[in-house]
Amino acid sequence: MALTILGIVIGLTALVATLGLSRTASNRIISQFDELAATEITVTAKTGLTGADPRAIPWDAPARLLRLNGVVAAGNLSEIGLGEALVSASPVKDPQSQTAFHLAVQAASPGLFEAVHAVLKTGRFPDLGHSERMERVAVLGPNAALRLGIVDVEHYPAIAIGDYVYLVIGILDDVARQPDLLGAVIIPEGTARRDFGLLGPGKVIVETRIGATALIAGQSPLALRPDDLSALQIEYLPEPQRLRDAVQSDLNILFFLLGGLSLVVGAVGIGNITLVSVLERTGEIGLRRAIGANRSHIAAQFLLESASLGIIGGVIGSSLGVLIVVAVSAYQVWTPVLDPLAPILAPLLGGLIGLVSGAYPAMRAANLEPVEALRAGA
Repeated sequence: MALTILGIVIGLTALVATLGLSRTASNRIISQFDELAATEITVTAKTGLTGADPRAIPWDAPARLLRLNGVVAAGNLSEIGLGEALVSASPVKDPQSQTAFHLAVQAASPGLFEAVHAVLKTGRFPDLGHSERMERVAVLGPNAALRLGIVDVEHYPAIAIGDYVYLVIGILDDVARQPDLLGAVIIPEGTARRDFGLLGPGKVIVETRIGATALIAGQSPLALRPDDLSALQIEYLPEPQRLRDAVQSDLNILFFLLGGLSLVVGAVGIGNITLVSVLERTGEIGLRRAIGANRSHIAAQFLLESASLGIIGGVIGSSLGVLIVVAVSAYQVWTPVLDPLAPILAPLLGGLIGLVSGAYPAMRAANLEPVEALRAGA
């Protein structure tokens, strides 16, 4: 009997595990998606026929946005065009090795580091005072620090950005947003205005609470440019319902095909073993018919047996499916998500498959004539 119900067990295990794993995986993907991408807004100047207006975004944009309910952090970020100027860490030119590099230089307001979830390896971030006093200090991304040969800030290393010397006060370890910062030199916004003639913020990075992104995106133009709402371009990712549906749909199709194939194999197995049982018990069937059992009694007996096999397979398959979902979730440190109806419906589905696959053998047994059955079983 174990081999007979194996197909049903495998099929229903796959189906129950499908429902659980697809929902668990999609829930995990969306939760990670929500934490970063779905809470980020980028504000830039809208590009027209003559290009983007460098003064479209006000300098105090982060302060204005932080007044909105739902904004967690905001900061300006601007790319500085150095032209042919290089960034170097050593005033001495070594002909044997490169000491000056073309590195990206970014100007940032103090709030940017919180908005991008920047993590320091060593040192500190520039504060508002550095920007207001236009001090020449810099924070290096880890890739920029590696190229410049700077590993710590204990001895107050300095770098040259073009003709200006900047004191390195910090080195980043990582950022969750704006990965370009990992290879950049970051200087205070006020210093960039004086040394490099920065006319206005290039963009504003905004972090919102989950669920507030669309609202803040709609309110941002009014908060920043009430005089010209069309001057700014707001970029954000909409609610990830399509991504959730796509992930769950792809996983469902994959596992349903596997489960469906296993169920077909299981149904054939139950039908085959029931038919073999009818052939082996022909004499018993003839005897029962001879002492008064009618066709419906014989059919009900074999249908009940085949349905029992399906139900047993459904219970085992349902249990294994739930265990698989819990085990995979525990291994991946996920929260298991499973439709409560799935473990209940699996045994019912197994019983139904058993009934269908046992229908032909039951009809064949019911149609046996008593005399012929007794003769065949003798």
